[in-house]
Amino acid sequence: MGPMALGKNYDGQDCSLAKVLEVIGERWTLLVVRDAMYGVRRFGDFQAHLDIPRAVLSQRLGALVEAGVLDRRRYQDAPPRDEYVLTPMGRELWLPVVTLAQWGDRHLATHGPRRLYHHVACGTRLDPLSHCGACGRAVPLDEIEVRPGPGLIKDTRQDQVSLALRTPHRMLDPIP
Repeated sequence: MGPMALGKNYDGQDCSLAKVLEVIGERWTLLVVRDAMYGVRRFGDFQAHLDIPRAVLSQRLGALVEAGVLDRRRYQDAPPRDEYVLTPMGRELWLPVVTLAQWGDRHLATHGPRRLYHHVACGTRLDPLSHCGACGRAVPLDEIEVRPGPGLIKDTRQDQVSLALRTPHRMLDPIP
């Protein structure tokens, strides 16, 4: 008998964190959300940047749409396709995502942070809670620019998202 797959539900847990994990706790899900924050919108770009299996990506995107974290929108192309955009609820995940990433930068990264976050209005690097020291306020996601950090030095990936994120890029702006 093979290993038993774990369910994604936390039955019997009357806990907000357990409910959050039911939405974003599966493998790949937070990386999909992170990429949506970077401006990734199209299925193929998510897949190329994450190296995620198509079936898994399709399931994660569908679950995030169903949970209200992403909106699925039709864009006209030949053939017409969908793009995925963060909802206001999805944008609220910025602080947990950046906090986890910065924890990883401090404790797990060998060459320093891969990404640095700056306030677009004044260029100041944001603190771990997304506050601008110069302006004295928490900066919303759409006012943040992501820049390459020293940990990105060994990145040789050639997908469209990786290439775009090697230069400063405003969060939520579509990856070209």
